[in-house]
Amino acid sequence: MHPPPGMIGASALSALVALAAGGLLTAAARRRVGPHRQAYALLAVATAVALLTLLTGLVVALTRSGHWPHEPPPHIGVASAVALGTAVSGLLFCLGLLRMLGVAGSAGSAARLALDGVILGTALWFVGWVLFSEPTRLLGDATPVACPAILLGSVSAALSIGLAASMVFRVSAPRRGLAVLATGITVATCGGLGLAAGLCQAGPVVTSISAVTLAGGLLTAALAGHWIDPPGQVAIDVIRHDGEYGVVSMAALAGSAIYHLLQGGQFDALGVVAGSVEGFALVARQYLTLHEARAYARRLADREAHFRELAHTDALTGLANRRGLLRALHRCAEGGGPCVLLSLDLDGFKHVNDMRGHDVGDAVLAEVGRRLRGNLRPGDVAARLGGDEFAVLMPGGPTEAGAVAERLLGVLGGGYEQPEGALFLSVSIGLASWGETPDVELLLRHADLALRYAKQRGKNRIERYDGTYDRLLRRRTTLEHELRGAIERDELRLVFQPVASLPSVRPVGAEALLRWHHPELGNVRPDEFIPLAEECGMIAKLGAWVLHQACRQLSRWLAEGHDVWVSVNVSPRELHASEYVVQVAEALRAHHVPPQRLVLEVTEHAVATDLDELIRRLTALRLTGVRIALDDFGAGYSSLGQLRRLPIDILKIDHGLVAEHEPVRPVGRDGPAFAPMVDIVMRLGHQFGLEVIAEGVTTRTELAAVVAAGCRFGQGALFGWGVPAEHLEAMLEAATSPGARPRRPTPAPRPEKGASEQVRPGAAGVPARDAPRTVDQNVGSVDSSREMRQA
Repeated sequence: MHPPPGMIGASALSALVALAAGGLLTAAARRRVGPHRQAYALLAVATAVALLTLLTGLVVALTRSGHWPHEPPPHIGVASAVALGTAVSGLLFCLGLLRMLGVAGSAGSAARLALDGVILGTALWFVGWVLFSEPTRLLGDATPVACPAILLGSVSAALSIGLAASMVFRVSAPRRGLAVLATGITVATCGGLGLAAGLCQAGPVVTSISAVTLAGGLLTAALAGHWIDPPGQVAIDVIRHDGEYGVVSMAALAGSAIYHLLQGGQFDALGVVAGSVEGFALVARQYLTLHEARAYARRLADREAHFRELAHTDALTGLANRRGLLRALHRCAEGGGPCVLLSLDLDGFKHVNDMRGHDVGDAVLAEVGRRLRGNLRPGDVAARLGGDEFAVLMPGGPTEAGAVAERLLGVLGGGYEQPEGALFLSVSIGLASWGETPDVELLLRHADLALRYAKQRGKNRIERYDGTYDRLLRRRTTLEHELRGAIERDELRLVFQPVASLPSVRPVGAEALLRWHHPELGNVRPDEFIPLAEECGMIAKLGAWVLHQACRQLSRWLAEGHDVWVSVNVSPRELHASEYVVQVAEALRAHHVPPQRLVLEVTEHAVATDLDELIRRLTALRLTGVRIALDDFGAGYSSLGQLRRLPIDILKIDHGLVAEHEPVRPVGRDGPAFAPMVDIVMRLGHQFGLEVIAEGVTTRTELAAVVAAGCRFGQGALFGWGVPAEHLEAMLEAATSPGARPRRPTPAPRPEKGASEQVRPGAAGVPARDAPRTVDQNVGSVDSSREMRQA
């Protein structure tokens, strides 16, 4: 007999759909690369096995289908083969699902996911066994009891359903593609199981429907394989509440077992095996969960220890950071043993960052860290506190620490090879140890003080802490605090040191000197508070106050008829401030002082900073009419080329050139002795058209020497120390009394352009280097009408 037309159509449709599904999955497997390809290869092989199983079942069903209307078909062997093929394809599908990229990140994750599928699948199979076996027999006479091999297919279908369910409900969004793939695999596996049952006993209707179902499942899985790229990540976290599947599975298994007993059923070997598998799977799953939880806890502890260590480690050098050093200091203090702390600072490291860049600076710091680690003893702790500041904590006494510090001084002072050339740095080291009782903060403070003292004493040296440092620091801190309000509290005053005309020694000018008298600290020396004012940024405020006070006093003297000029010292920081020229002009205008009566003294130290900028600033100041004096000439900064370029009016010879050389007499001539260096500077100054003042004249021998050299003006203890304004005014009055001897002329102001065609070198409009060095023969002789009358 011929097969029914419906069965032929269903078989043809199933075969075509299954072939299309196989082609799609094969193409997808070829298109994938990397680890994702293995999963698609397993899916393609499972599809091929399912397709072969389907075609085999359809061929047998179509050739032997004429017997079905009259008697059960003798297809038990074919049904067993189909069931076996369904089981194999189901297992391959499950493996393909587990190998999908993003589903199982590790072997442990895959094992847990497989156990979840076993737990759900076993519970589902046990429920099916209760429903389809005695006494329930849900399918009645159609139950395929003649084919034991169908059990394998049922197990495979149950496992596929369980694995698919556990994955679908745990995958993170988007979960649609993976859900479709799992659904297609489940449908295909169930279709294969139905095909085996139909061939065994159920008949042509079940066979046709199962074939179509199998083919539809394969097509669904194939389309999903093209859709998923990649699937969503399956979330299996041991700290999440993901144990609901176990409760549901056990509830279903227990409920079906109770129902089976209530219906009068009995448990055979299959039921016992199913229950045992469920129990062992749950125990294994919980064991894996506990093992993973312990591993997770260990990882957390390791990470915590790692991060704790990172919190105490400098990332650039690998040394301890400030926290790490404090931890080591506290441990040392708790131990009670002797410890020495070395505080190190690289000298000149800022220039490395400025000139070579921060990348080179970081490389140098990393090399410093390596050298420290390689030259310390076991138990020593090296730390980088920040920037170029390091520290070393050493158990032991100061003697051992001193030897290590000497070694580090040489090691860290070696060259640092870099692509642009070697770098050479020195290091300053401060050394401190415990006092009577261990005190971490005090030890850090003492080491910092010792380091600061090493810096102040010339760098590239080792200094041990001394209690004197504390007193100096406290006084320095107090002075800095009190200096900020000294002007408002009216604690500052000016004294004036006379400048005398030689050889008459009559006062013709004065240098304004700043003095500070504190009600509690007493008189504070200028060499103590002036450098402090420069460091803390107070020098500009003090300089402005001195300028206005000097101009106010000079204006008063000029109004009283005294023919005098006043000089004011200018710090390099003031001189390089853009607003200083405006401040000078405003002070002159506010106090009605003729500009030529004010002399601004610049030290040779300012010349050593930026000569071109200094020339621009001095030129701008000379345009206001004031005169510029180069103070302390001969201290070692100026050169003849610089002196030629500087727009100055007066040279003040340093005291060292006057006092450190014994006066000599001219060879072969009679007359007073003279100082050779003073004579050279005098000739140089006159050659450059400059007036010269000899500073530091303290004895009559020195006076005779500078006079013999031709110096017209002098300043020093021989003519008077710094005195209050009223004392200098009395000296001026005495010098102008009717019985006073006539005095030599005072330094002349720079001639005005309108009064003379001669222009001093460095003045506006004439470059200092190219200006002719013509010396005005009358320079210094027309300072005032009073001198003209005296002449």
